[in-house]
Amino acid sequence: MAIDVRVGRSTGPLDPAGHGHATTPDRVRTLAELARVLRELRRRHARLRGGPPLSYRELAAATGWSRGIIGEYLSGRVLPPTDRFDDLVRLLGATPAEQGALATARDRVEEQRRQSARPPTSAPVVDNHPSVPRQLPADVPGFTGRTAQLAALDTHQVTVSAICGTAGIGKTALAVHWAHGTRDRFPDGQLYLDLRGYDPDRPVSPADALATLLRGLGVDTTGIPADLPGRAALYRTLLAGRRMLVLLDNAYEAEQVRPLLPGSPPAVVVVTSRDGLAGLVARDGARRVDLDVLSRAEAAALLGTLLGARAAAEPGAVAELARRCGRLPLALRVAAEVAVAQPGRSLAGLVAELPAGAGVPDLLDATGDPRTEVRAVFSWSLRQLPEPVTQAFTLLGLYPGAQFDRYTLAALAAVDVDAAGGPLRRLARAHLVEAVGPGRYRMHDLLRAYAADLAAALDPKARGEAVDRLYAHTVAAAAAARDVLFPHDSGQSVATPDASTWVAPPAEPRQAQRWLDRQRPDLVSLALHAARAERGDVAAALSTLLWRYFEVGGHHQDALAVHTAAVRTTEHPAALINLANVQWWLGSYADARTHFQAAADGFQAIADASGQGRALARLAMVHERLGAYGPALDCLRQALAVYRTTGDRHGEASQLLNRGSLYRRLGRPVRALAHHRRAAGLFAQVGDARLEGYALGNLGATLLQLGRVKEALAPLRRALVHCRDAGDPAGMGSARATLGAAYRVLGRPARAHQQLEQALDLARRTGDRGLETETLNALGETLLDLARPADALERHRAALAVTARTGDRCEHARALDGMAAALDASGDRSAAHDHWTRALAVYTDLGLPQADRVRDRLAQPT
Repeated sequence: MAIDVRVGRSTGPLDPAGHGHATTPDRVRTLAELARVLRELRRRHARLRGGPPLSYRELAAATGWSRGIIGEYLSGRVLPPTDRFDDLVRLLGATPAEQGALATARDRVEEQRRQSARPPTSAPVVDNHPSVPRQLPADVPGFTGRTAQLAALDTHQVTVSAICGTAGIGKTALAVHWAHGTRDRFPDGQLYLDLRGYDPDRPVSPADALATLLRGLGVDTTGIPADLPGRAALYRTLLAGRRMLVLLDNAYEAEQVRPLLPGSPPAVVVVTSRDGLAGLVARDGARRVDLDVLSRAEAAALLGTLLGARAAAEPGAVAELARRCGRLPLALRVAAEVAVAQPGRSLAGLVAELPAGAGVPDLLDATGDPRTEVRAVFSWSLRQLPEPVTQAFTLLGLYPGAQFDRYTLAALAAVDVDAAGGPLRRLARAHLVEAVGPGRYRMHDLLRAYAADLAAALDPKARGEAVDRLYAHTVAAAAAARDVLFPHDSGQSVATPDASTWVAPPAEPRQAQRWLDRQRPDLVSLALHAARAERGDVAAALSTLLWRYFEVGGHHQDALAVHTAAVRTTEHPAALINLANVQWWLGSYADARTHFQAAADGFQAIADASGQGRALARLAMVHERLGAYGPALDCLRQALAVYRTTGDRHGEASQLLNRGSLYRRLGRPVRALAHHRRAAGLFAQVGDARLEGYALGNLGATLLQLGRVKEALAPLRRALVHCRDAGDPAGMGSARATLGAAYRVLGRPARAHQQLEQALDLARRTGDRGLETETLNALGETLLDLARPADALERHRAALAVTARTGDRCEHARALDGMAAALDASGDRSAAHDHWTRALAVYTDLGLPQADRVRDRLAQPT
């Protein structure tokens, strides 16, 4: 339905109550008052139109928002975000003067809510109504014994408890059982995380652990800071005052755990580790709970619980079985399952078949204790299973990741996916694998080591073919997810062997995103495994397929691991581009330039025009940051020619976008404007809404440079919506930064400051050093407008520090320029003159138009 949204002339002050007691926007202080003003706007607009008020359905049709969220805005339950608020008041007929007053009122309401909220609303985005996390694994059936240890954990005065003991001793079982029994103590929820401390490839880093825990606390992925200190600070903030349990399983040392500790009670942390965690005890006040093997009575009691009357009937056989299992809970459960599966056999007869362990290689745990008995039990258990099931267990010993599913086993065993489900379920019943979610499994570390030894004894040809199938499955699955999530990158070809039998292609982007998020640790492990096996083709393929996912998601450390492994084992220039990409993103511009240039040369040598175009385009971006504008333009010219020759319209649009940005930097906005309009149109035609958002953001920035400030607001708001819908926090940050600049020019520095603070937060979450520097400088300029020269100086100094590391010369000069202005406003004219002189030298060397303004300022009398 078409809606008349023409703005009527105001008939006087707004009357939020409708009873003649007008409240003007400057009197608005609360969300309820603001909502009443919006409702009066809606009624007044209806009077001017001569009809009923715009219905929620009509408002939804005009805006694309849901009727529910419109109701939330107009009822005062939700404060509209800035871009939606501006659109809403215009749609409801506010005059230009009222729009400005209402925007200020909205900012005032948000600021008051920010100051009163705990945690502050300036913190990264958290679900306002989060569900209480209940992440504990299932309780251990038939848990027996450990009375003293359970009592020790029950001590309420301790914030951190460390359960320590050898592999298979029952640390996780104790922690999970205690946690289930004390759930009422933690009404705010329980978080669980396996730190994979003894994973042979990649234990969970503290930064990755914090990201997972923050998601469990309701933080959106785009709201997670990029750096470890930022993540730790946010984590402590969100735990403050909450009665919550955090169970950290399989830690390998105190340093892995320390950043994951809460700042203060009432939150409680329980850690399990094979290490003694002496540092955690001495420095952080952790109370250690040591575990040894079960006592004879406890071991017999556990077998009695698992075996029932049969155990009571044969106490001697039970005692011998416990002894042969080394009284380790894991071995006892495996052995008991063998007996349960053969109810007609006597326990004594079964025990007689159990190998004594002679001749079985020792399995040493972290403390050096032999575990020959455990291997004997595992061997005995496997002999009771059908051959396809034992073969499945052995082949899983080749898998370098932590979690697997039927697709993984199907690839390793060269069987149909449906046929792989049965062996996994049978292994789970035998306690040889453990279910960790619907259709997903993992192995205990002792069982993984045993399976790996069995796999090492396979025929080398069969072993190699199984690993090849695993690689093929992994590459094909990653390609399927990439093609759905980032379809415009599918032109970056990767040789994907036919693995359709073992791949479940995702149907839509959200499914692909979930698959990649779930598989990310194992994909990294597979890439590192392939590099060690000298399979550079596999490492390079995963590097190419995952680079965009890593970049958009801010998974920089995973990206560095995968791309470095690919570069180390292959000469292919695609791996060099991907490594350089991360270096550029993190501000290592000199290293990025070296690798981008090497990639461009490599692609030229193999006559790969598309690859060369991509390398040249990225090289241009680094040249621009380093102030080498001539080489940057030359690279962009070559890249654009490549994409036009190959007919790659998406690549062409990208280079038009990049060239427009460079022209704007060089003070040539008219030419920049034409490039950005063309880029936005092309991205819309090829259906890439995310990069259309980038083009619109740059279009708005160029209009701003041309002095067409009000005209710039519309594309900037559209840019923010596009990037938000695409889940791209870096694009959102860039759009907010430019919106802040626009509000500053419009004489609304408070609103500019709000947008810029959000942009800075997004830049730091994503680790985008370029955006961080630009936003710091913009904040300094805005704070000076707000008559806060000391705060302005601090922001510019922070920008200067970043540029000293990255080599961004233009923003370095801008920081010096801003510091000079702040010093001048503070009355320190001598220091200001010195900083302007230094800024002028850089601007002049770069040939930028800002040099004229600084030169004029220096010419003025002090």
